[in-house]
Amino acid sequence: MTEPSPSALIDARIKELRDWRGQTLAKIRALIRAADPQVEETWKWRGVPVWEHAGILCTGETYKAVVKLIFAKGAALADPTGLFNSSLDGKVRRAIDIGQEDVLDEDAFKALIRAAIALNLSGGAAKRKAKLA
Repeated sequence: MTEPSPSALIDARIKELRDWRGQTLAKIRALIRAADPQVEETWKWRGVPVWEHAGILCTGETYKAVVKLIFAKGAALADPTGLFNSSLDGKVRRAIDIGQEDVLDEDAFKALIRAAIALNLSGGAAKRKAKLA
């Protein structure tokens, strides 16, 4: 028996949520795809949607009160509009917590996705690791 594709698993997660979190996750997914039609959807860590392009861009985790978008290399990204509102003390990751009543700046979010892609393509993570070694 063939396992479902990561995209099918993300579809199922959106449907199973049946509330604002599913709607928010679907909207985020559409924004990511609009920002990067070549994005790869993966499914990791026992049920976490992940979007990748030359490495992880962000994850889409759902909790009772928020949909949390964790950017794997968020600390290295410029965030001129202040989308990052969680995990701000970390040296590598940054997150955006979206609550039920929150409105996401869609253009700024797509720009952040494109910046994350550019960072992945530049090999920025490899350069940082070499400096730490």
